[in-house]
Amino acid sequence: MALFKSNPNDEFYTPYTVWNALTKGNWKTRLSALIMGFGQLAGHRFIKGLMYLGVEILYIYYMITTGIGQIAGLPGLGEAEQGKVWNEALGVYEYTAGDNSVKILLFGIVALFVTAGFIVVWRANMKGAYKAQVMQEKGKPLPTFRQDVAKLFDTDIQKTLLTLPVLGILIFTILPLVFMISMAFTNYSKIGQHLVLFDWVGLKNFGEVLNFGSDIGSQFWSVLVWTLVWAFFATFLNYIFGMILALVINRKGTKGKAFWRFCFVLSIAVPQFVSLMVLRSVLQPQGAVNVILQNLGWIDQSLPFFTNATWARVTVIIINLWVGIPYTLLDLTGILQNIPGELYESARIDGASTVTTFFKITLPYMLFVTAPNLIVTFTNNINNFNVIYLLSEGNPTPVGHTAGKTDLLVTWLYKLTIDRQEYNIGAVIGILTFVVLAIVSLVTYRSTGSYKNEEGFM
Repeated sequence: MALFKSNPNDEFYTPYTVWNALTKGNWKTRLSALIMGFGQLAGHRFIKGLMYLGVEILYIYYMITTGIGQIAGLPGLGEAEQGKVWNEALGVYEYTAGDNSVKILLFGIVALFVTAGFIVVWRANMKGAYKAQVMQEKGKPLPTFRQDVAKLFDTDIQKTLLTLPVLGILIFTILPLVFMISMAFTNYSKIGQHLVLFDWVGLKNFGEVLNFGSDIGSQFWSVLVWTLVWAFFATFLNYIFGMILALVINRKGTKGKAFWRFCFVLSIAVPQFVSLMVLRSVLQPQGAVNVILQNLGWIDQSLPFFTNATWARVTVIIINLWVGIPYTLLDLTGILQNIPGELYESARIDGASTVTTFFKITLPYMLFVTAPNLIVTFTNNINNFNVIYLLSEGNPTPVGHTAGKTDLLVTWLYKLTIDRQEYNIGAVIGILTFVVLAIVSLVTYRSTGSYKNEEGFM
């Protein structure tokens, strides 16, 4: 009931609601619930009324021809297997197509989305019919179709500009997301040969992943801990060292500031994957680093940069510093140049030391401005596929495991889906990754000064 009613105390209160249309509308308005556009047609708004009626006809045609069958297939996800019959006359096997659970699931979800879109249009139809009725009762002229279109480019221009982007988000983001979430509740996997036909299994996959005692569960918790450790060091070491460089370059005594900044901008200009692939090559057992050190007599055996778990984890963190520090340097350089000079002048007059000035003025100001960006960086590092996969591919990987010692949740998800075709477990990992990101982002952001004091730095 609350979905139809509107609270008069609400900031966006309007009397033109579906509830009022059904309870206070005349017979023409109520008939619009069954024959969309009837209220508009009764008010001589023929173009708009015919558009609503056309949407209803198309929806009914779609549901009769395919939609109902697609939604009806969702509970079972198909049962008929592909058949093979020997044709004696032709001397060949003839195959009969069976059900494909992937298509059934996808088309069923599409049908539900189409139905949801139809409900949105139906609500607009009811509200418009009731509004037309009220205006007629008050003796007000109804706007023409041309006036409605003109309004879409004037007071309601946000609807015109945002409609296509919102549709794009629904089709290319929300729909695939719902499809992926749905797969987490099935046995869609190469294991058991459930790639063509699969069934709903409820929360079984989640129980397996979250169980410390299962093989997948032990790997998940290990990868989750490493992912958070990696994101922490990858974020804050970049921030700390980038801040130090920014302070050194921007201090008054530093000469050639433009040259030093150019050096770091040059490292950004080189495509990241090129730098990572070169570093991966030179750190191999027979790579340039190990060969040079062995020729100099400093080591007898190749250093295990990517073959030992501890070495591999430290290596990817250090290389990430090379990739990430220049970005932090440029961000903090702009912030340092915008700190009011009066604050430093007042601190010098009060006799504050350089260290005190840094911890009382510079650092709080930078943290206030960059706190949201730090959270975004932390989130990006949790999903930092490129650095890990291009450097170590998640290795070293213990025998019998699907996840390596440097795998993040996102690289493990890639392996589970692309390499191993365990789509159900991959979907669960994707959902749990989103949950972790949402919790960390919301908790940390609500704790920052940028959220608590939006008026500005004091």
